[in-house]
This record gives sequence, structure tokens and C-alpha cells, in this order.
Amino acid sequence: MSFFSAFADLVDAIGDVLEPVAGTASTAAAIVLFTAFVRLLVLPLSRAAARGQRARTRLAPQVAALRKKHKKNPERLQKATLELYAAEKVSPFSGILPSLCQLPAFFLMYHLFASAEIGGAPNTLLGHSLFAAPLGGRWKEALADGGVFGAQGQVYLVLFAVVVAVAVYNYRRTKRHLAAGAALTATSGGGAEAVPGMGAMTKIMPLMSFMTLFTVGFVPLAAALYVVTSTLWTAVERTFLYREEPAAVPVPA
Repeated sequence: MSFFSAFADLVDAIGDVLEPVAGTASTAAAIVLFTAFVRLLVLPLSRAAARGQRARTRLAPQVAALRKKHKKNPERLQKATLELYAAEKVSPFSGILPSLCQLPAFFLMYHLFASAEIGGAPNTLLGHSLFAAPLGGRWKEALADGGVFGAQGQVYLVLFAVVVAVAVYNYRRTKRHLAAGAALTATSGGGAEAVPGMGAMTKIMPLMSFMTLFTVGFVPLAAALYVVTSTLWTAVERTFLYREEPAAVPVPA
């Protein structure tokens, strides 16, 4: 039995267990449960990312001082910043690890519901749906069968609404965080442009959450459900993990 066949059987088995409660949406419920399990597995990384963010906030004045000192030497600035993080045992990459570790699970779900056959046999999971929308279907197929407000289209409208709500929340939160960081940098005598490309990154970062809309619109519904569930989990998780970010301590002049 191939790995994909074993995973397909697992999803099917979880769906069977949930069927008395979830009815015809039992397989969709199994996907949500699987997503929650994945997020629980990466929770230690998310907590480490939160600790790293708090540490970077605490070190922001020192980083701003380094930017001012080495503003004409980007290579020396990068080296000095990494040395500071290393001395304080802060990883500059801790924030992206939770997302990277989820990619295999997402691609597994994508492959499972984008394949007509699994292990040489017909993929029976494609016969399951979330209300009127097949879990192996995509938004363009929902549009072709009833349009935006058709039975299938309404399922996607709900998913899009959840993504937009979370994206707006993340947008406002990220804007506040970046504004606070920019104010701190200015107060410390640094400047956003001390790091090449920082100005452009500051404009792009708040918009990244909206990119999830494109993912939901183009992948199979099962993978879209995974993404939406994970996105909602992330918003709730960050609300709790980042609720007590400490104020940065200014560097003496």
C-alpha cells in the first residue's frame, strides 16, 4: 500500500467516525480535524516564533542603532545584526518555520483530492462533498454550475468571507505592528531605508494575508478547506501568543 493510499484510508476512516455527527459533510469535517492536528503538532514552533518576535521587539532599539552606525555598509549591518541575534539566542527565521512545516500537509491534501486514482484504484474520496460542492472540485467548476450564488458557489462564498475577515484582521494588526516598529526606529535614530528594500516590504507585508484568496480560488475544495481552517487557526493563535509583546528598551545614547 502506498503512502497516499494509507492517508486516503485514514481520511476515509475519520470521516466514517464523524458521519453520525457531520452527516454528508463528514469527510470535510475529517479535513478540518486533520488540519487542527497538524496545527497542534507545529504549536511548539508557533510558540517559539512568538518568543522570537518578542525578543526582536526588545532588541529593536539596538538594531536601529546598528542601522545608524552601518548605514553605508549593508554587509556589515547584516553581519552585526546576525551577531546580535546570535548573542541573544534569537533566530531571525523562527517566524517562518510554522508555515514551512505545514507545506507538506497542504501538498498532501492537494494531491489527495486532485488525483483521479490513488494507488492504482479509483479515488473514492472525490465522491465526497461539502454540502453541494465536491471536495475535489474547484471554484471555476462551481461557477460553471450555477454561478456565484449557485449551490456550489455559496460554499465558496462562505470560505471567501472567512478569509477576507481574517485578512482584514491581520492587515490591521500588521499595520499597527509595522507603524510601531517604524516609530521606534525613528526615535532611536535609525531609518527604514537603512536596510535596502525595507520600505517596499513595509508596504507589501500587510497585504500578504489577502493572497490566501487566490489559493482558495484555484486549489481543490479540500485543500482550500485546509487553508481556510489553518488561516483561521493562525489568527486565533496569534491573538493569544502575541498578546503580551513587551515594549522595547531604548539604547542609551
